[in-house]
Amino acid sequence: QDVYRPKIFLKEFAAFEKAGTLPNFITMLLPNDHTSGTREDMPTPRASVADNDLALGQIVDAITHSSYWPESVIFVVEDDPQAGLDHVDGHRTVALCISPYTKRGQVVSNHYNQSSMLRTMELILGLDPVNQLTLAANPMTDCFSESPDLTPYTVKPNSIPLDEMNPPVSATRGLQRHYAKASMKMPLDDIDEADEGLFNRVLWHSVKGYDVPYPVLRRE
Repeated sequence: QDVYRPKIFLKEFAAFEKAGTLPNFITMLLPNDHTSGTREDMPTPRASVADNDLALGQIVDAITHSSYWPESVIFVVEDDPQAGLDHVDGHRTVALCISPYTKRGQVVSNHYNQSSMLRTMELILGLDPVNQLTLAANPMTDCFSESPDLTPYTVKPNSIPLDEMNPPVSATRGLQRHYAKASMKMPLDDIDEADEGLFNRVLWHSVKGYDVPYPVLRRE
């Protein structure tokens, strides 16, 4: 579960704070929002996403309540948008910028990409661009304000049980059994190896219901 990762990180973070030795730059992977589909004896997709959200919230809670919060910024981004098409463009994904200097309660819709996030980190850390992509990228300046708000974040408890498990294949019928069997065969032990089209259908029906039609992509 992703929630085990914050336990390890926060133990190290407490030691850093006590000694005043927090590194200037830390990266962390929270991969469970990829889910295990409807593979039996594994958490349901919505439990996996709840696990991922809770882990992130625990990390943000700890940092924002620490002595390092006035000088911190936390960038959060999915490794890619997968095939989660939205109403504008399938290349879009969610990015979060968490800092005392972040504009609170606002959605910034400027065109930023992965290089923009890296360029912003470079500028904050006083680093030269690592390549031409970050040199040419638009930094995420519109996400920040000049006046800090040191209000900390308090993590919210999960509303979905993290131990909500997929049923055994033998307990399923019809389309649910079809996708449960497909999940058992998919290469889900590593990230981004499963067939996207099939995996999206597994996730859709698991969350929306097996009698809800999968949306059809219309291009004009």
